This record gives sequence, C-alpha cells and structure tokens, in this order.
Amino acid sequence: MLKKILLALLASSLLLLPAAEAAKPPRSGKAAVAKQSRAAKPVAKPMRSLTTSAKSVSQRVRPTRITRALAAQIPDDPAHLAVKSTSALVIEQGEGRTLYAKNIDAVVPIASITKLMTAMVVLDAQLNLREGVTITEDDVDLLKHTRSRLKIGAVLERDDLLRLALMASENRAASALGRTYPGGLGAFVAAMNRKAGDLGMTRTRFVDSSGLSSDNVSTAQDLAKMVVAAHRYPLIQEFTTLQSYVVHTSEGRALAFRNTNGLMKDDAWHIDVSKTGYISEAGRCLVMQARIAAKPVIIVLLDSWGRYTRIGDANRIKKWIENPLAQHARVDLKD
Repeated sequence: MLKKILLALLASSLLLLPAAEAAKPPRSGKAAVAKQSRAAKPVAKPMRSLTTSAKSVSQRVRPTRITRALAAQIPDDPAHLAVKSTSALVIEQGEGRTLYAKNIDAVVPIASITKLMTAMVVLDAQLNLREGVTITEDDVDLLKHTRSRLKIGAVLERDDLLRLALMASENRAASALGRTYPGGLGAFVAAMNRKAGDLGMTRTRFVDSSGLSSDNVSTAQDLAKMVVAAHRYPLIQEFTTLQSYVVHTSEGRALAFRNTNGLMKDDAWHIDVSKTGYISEAGRCLVMQARIAAKPVIIVLLDSWGRYTRIGDANRIKKWIENPLAQHARVDLKD
C-alpha cells in the first residue's frame, strides 16, 4: 500500500511540472538557463526522496518473495520427496506429529523387524540373560534355508543371542530365544501377539520369533508403535546400535558380527533404535528411532525394492527434515 501511494505522488509531481513551466513566458540566454536550473532543483529533491522510499519498500518486499520461492521447493508430495519404499511413515516422536505417510495401513510381511518384538518379550519375561543356551537342530532354517555361523551345539549366553538377533539379524539366535521361552515357542508367539495387542498394534500378527515366515505381518502405522515401545528398553537401544560385536562360543571360537544397518557407520546419523529386515515377500525393510534436527523421529520403511533403496530413502527423509522450511510440511499419500 505504501509503495502504491509513493508511486502515485511521483506520477502527480511529474504531471504538474510541464503545466507550471508552460504558464511562464519563454526565456533565452544565460538568464533562462539559470532560471531553468533553479526551477529544476525543487523537483529533483522530492524525486530523490521518492526513489529512496521506493527502494526501502522494495527491500522489505524482497525477503517475502525469496521465502515464497524457497517454500515452493519444499517437497509437498511423495513424487518430489522420491521415497521408493512401498510403505513409509515418519513421525516426530515427541509431539506425535506425522511428517510423512505413504501406504501406512497396508498389511505386509515384515521379515526380521519381527526381532524387535522378540527382544521385548524376552526382556519382559526377565529371563536370566547370563544363562547358556544351546543351538539345536530346531533352530535351523528349513523355510528360507538361510545360512548361520552359529553351529549346532554351540552354547551362547542369552544376552549374546539377543545382541546377535538385534544387531546382525541372526536367525538361529532369534529361534533359540523363542524356543527356550517358558512353555516353548508356542507360548512365546502367544506372548508376542499379546504384546502387540497391548501396544495397539491391531493389524499385526506373529507366527515365529525370527521373521522368516511371511505370515509375520504388520503395517507401517503399527510398526511405528512397536519402535516407540522398543525405545523404552535400554538394552534394545544398546544392542541395535552396536556397529560390530565379537561373540565367544563355548568351543572357544571367536565370531565377529556386524550391524546390518549401514547407517550405523555414518557419523551424520544419531540413531537410538535400529532394525533391518529382508525376505523376498517383504522386500528390504528398515525401522529406526533417530534424532534429526534435534528432534526424535520414528522412521518406518517397508518393501524397498533395491538393496540400498531403504538407505537412500532414510537419507532423503533426513535431508528433508533438516530443511528449516520443511519443518511444518506434511506429506501424506494413502492409496
């Protein structure tokens, strides 16, 4: 409004100038030149003043234009954010605010994400973590025929089995944890499903302790609740975020294992809970609780089609959240 008023005044001054000059008789010579010079001065001063005022108005307007231009670059739909995972959910844990949602109600296989529930049930039972547990034939994967470095007959303490199941996604370790639960594997699976019900995971079902069966199913929304719950267990935080660990078996063998989440080696990430998963029916999966832009964030990525896609998705989400203009943006796609 101020700018319009100033421009109107400028136009009015310019229109009045010719009329004033025309009302006076023409002059010639030096006197005329001097008179014209003196007559021009009163007009020049307001013009300089008006120019300065218009410039100050322009300076106040320009940041608004820049802000709008930058805001237009904020990803406002999944196509711009380019998340490749079939299902994805990002929640600001403190406020419970959904930052990104994509197919969050789709019921899908969750593979080794299952092992987070396995760990919670073991810890809830307050079993002796120093007790030696023997790997048996019952722990061999006859469904997917996955390999294991834990030999039949190897004895490991229960807390080492937890470490390997959570950090390295060791299937025989997870199987032994469920098998040695009071009442056996059947009682363990029942406890897993009860825990899911207690957490409000209404569209989740477990049938084993490892996640090898595609009948272990859930939704991104349910898994976010599970990650929040897992974050309350200090041992789960510790075990899931180890970069590597060396376990010593009863035979004296030293076996080195590494974390299946490559982001654990990235200093740019501050992760408190992490779990990966993969079977052919589930695709590549990743759930995390991490601190991004000084805020605790829950990330769930399910059915990523490429080997490194879930890592790429996580990094894209992190960069998006760290953009100050994206703090209030919410992306939502539910098909």
